[in-house]
Amino acid sequence: MAIKEILTEPNKILRQISSSVERVGKEEQELMNDMIDTMYSANGIGLAAIQIGIPKRIIVIDISKDKNLKAPMYFANPVIINKDKDLATYEEGCLSVPNQFAEIDRPRTCNVKYLDYYGDEKILEVKGLLATCIQHEIDHLEGVLFIDYLSKLKKSMIIKKLSKQKNKPDRIIV
Repeated sequence: MAIKEILTEPNKILRQISSSVERVGKEEQELMNDMIDTMYSANGIGLAAIQIGIPKRIIVIDISKDKNLKAPMYFANPVIINKDKDLATYEEGCLSVPNQFAEIDRPRTCNVKYLDYYGDEKILEVKGLLATCIQHEIDHLEGVLFIDYLSKLKKSMIIKKLSKQKNKPDRIIV
């Protein structure tokens, strides 16, 4: 298991559409393990494979609050098969859009069809934060970031700020 570098916006790889996984085998499980370690290391609650530069339809999530009671979830080829018409608003952030947050409206509940860590097909009904997180991560698989839901002005301001941060060399404070 290894901690991978998380790509940050602007980066054209983040805008790629990810490819389906034919089956969940040892290689995909190793990727999932690396992704969960990377997510925990970055203090995130969700991560898509494309965020570490791998265009596969794989996401990992853990919304548990207690670091001692981890509850990782693994999804290959996740597809939302039913969305609630009622919306919930959460302040979202993203490991690929560091230190930027915005309130985003998404369906309150949804059903997700996917392959689990062992390649078994599952359908899960999710609500609340988990529903928001799954929808956020599935967006990544389509090359969509949460900032794409914002006005053009707000989105461009965030991208400009992130571009400046990328161009600054790391500072050493003594």
